[in-house]
Amino acid sequence: MGRGKKGASPDGKKRSMAFTLVLLFGLVSLFVDVANEGARSIIGPYLGILGASAAVVGIVAGLGELIGYSLRIVFGKLADATGNYWAPIFVGYVINLIAVPALALAGDWQAAAALIMLERIGRAMRCPARDAMLSYSGKKAGRGWAFGVQDALSSVGGMLGPAVVVIVMVLGGGYRIGFEMLVIPLLIAMVVLAHAYRVESVPRKREPARKKAGRGEKFPRIFWIYMGAGVLIAAGYSDFPLISLHVGAYTSVPEGWIPILYAVAMATNAITALLFGRLYDHMGMGPLVMISAIVPAFVPMVFSGDLELILLGMMLYGVGFGAQDSMMRAAVADMAPPGREGYAFGLYNAAFGVSWFMGSVTTGLLYGVSVMAMIALSVGLQLMAIPLFMKVRRGRQEPRPGGAGEPVPQA
Repeated sequence: MGRGKKGASPDGKKRSMAFTLVLLFGLVSLFVDVANEGARSIIGPYLGILGASAAVVGIVAGLGELIGYSLRIVFGKLADATGNYWAPIFVGYVINLIAVPALALAGDWQAAAALIMLERIGRAMRCPARDAMLSYSGKKAGRGWAFGVQDALSSVGGMLGPAVVVIVMVLGGGYRIGFEMLVIPLLIAMVVLAHAYRVESVPRKREPARKKAGRGEKFPRIFWIYMGAGVLIAAGYSDFPLISLHVGAYTSVPEGWIPILYAVAMATNAITALLFGRLYDHMGMGPLVMISAIVPAFVPMVFSGDLELILLGMMLYGVGFGAQDSMMRAAVADMAPPGREGYAFGLYNAAFGVSWFMGSVTTGLLYGVSVMAMIALSVGLQLMAIPLFMKVRRGRQEPRPGGAGEPVPQA
């Protein structure tokens, strides 16, 4: 009873298709992040070469995140309203394909900044729809695991990207050649994305009962509390361009180490995202609370002058991203009303991006006045998120240990 011709249960087939889609999205993220994070690993010193100051680097990085996150409200709500998730995904990745390699042609920091903003617009278009699709696909195997797998593969790309740039620089290619080489993984990503579309163009068909279930349903109170915690984390999290500017200009660490430091963070991100995603499915938000108390220690480490401390700090930096991109994204999906996941991700990410921008501007300005004050503010803001996470945890039904249960918001 209930078995197909080859002995596979309907649930087993759905789980297999869901994981295939998660894996393909993860591979797309891998190749895209070879380009994005390869570019990100050198954008700080590159802007410096083009004439940007430390404050400008902080503002450009923060403004890019502001644009990349705040516009997700619009695109997330539009994706939910139309049910068309693939159009913004494809257009967003095409924009990425154009903007990143074009950095090689920038003649001044203003042109480079404009291309950074364009890339962030593309990211804003694609991310809510992609995350909503991952949330549907991850319902069977556990949303933490689905987001963890996607983020782990993304982080592998983030680790390989700086390595590609290092090789180019070692061979004497310089920054501009490095940006040009990044078009190759972006083209591969588009091929994989096309295959993902062929696998399943309408993922919501697995959940027919959801159709318009959440259109008029309000977000629970704990969602807004959770968003407040994310806002504090974003405000306190330092941008890597500012970190790389500090390491390159004010320490004795060789310039070639800058992309390697970012690769270390991405490698740590890849490993911890899988672990944290699985922990979330089995234990809920408990691990997130504990990690939030440890990760802020990265700030004084990365702004020190000691290579060993900076390396350890970059590992913690990666741990923080692993938590943000697996557990924190899965929690957003679990607290969103059915059918409003795209809008939920848009709301959360917009608040996150506005806060990131304000934090980036503040830390960039403080860096030029007092590094110690900047460190104290960054650490303090992150630690302030812990009580809010604890409140959210108490207001939810957590998964039972040993199963990939789905946390359910309480009224």
